[in-house]
Amino acid sequence: YAASNENFKFAILRYFNVAGADEEGLIGQNYPNATHLIKVATQTALGKRESMGIFGSDYPTTDGTCVRDYIHVSDLADAHLSALEYLNEHEKSETFNVGYGRGFSVKEVIETAKKVSGVDFKVVSAPRREGDPACLIAKPGKIRKLTNWRPKREDLALIIKTALEWEKRL
Repeated sequence: YAASNENFKFAILRYFNVAGADEEGLIGQNYPNATHLIKVATQTALGKRESMGIFGSDYPTTDGTCVRDYIHVSDLADAHLSALEYLNEHEKSETFNVGYGRGFSVKEVIETAKKVSGVDFKVVSAPRREGDPACLIAKPGKIRKLTNWRPKREDLALIIKTALEWEKRL
């Protein structure tokens, strides 16, 4: 549509691993059979799962587990607002990567979840999942340069804490 209508402007936001819940407890992940690492870790810490798996420990990363860029859901919401402000102020459509530009390994996430929850839950080794790349980290330079978006919740412990508090309510 944008190609046929020069007045139509858009912003595409490429999300990286959205996690956590807003601090007021209004938004969080709530669906059966979750596979997202932080969701699974919080469910395991709360005894909703018997154990959780690490899918592969032989990746070319510091500790052998996959590395991902996690973004707090509230920072993602703020990124949407910044993208809308950008569209209001500029005559150009744009695509933005939305993440922190820093990754955490599966083992780092699990250790942080154990620390935040105070529970030493069971973790088992499992084979790699087909298609999992070793590392996926956002390059958020463009959104930071072209908009006023500045993340406020880049702390992994905070992301997990809010996810854990949300999970307790379910």
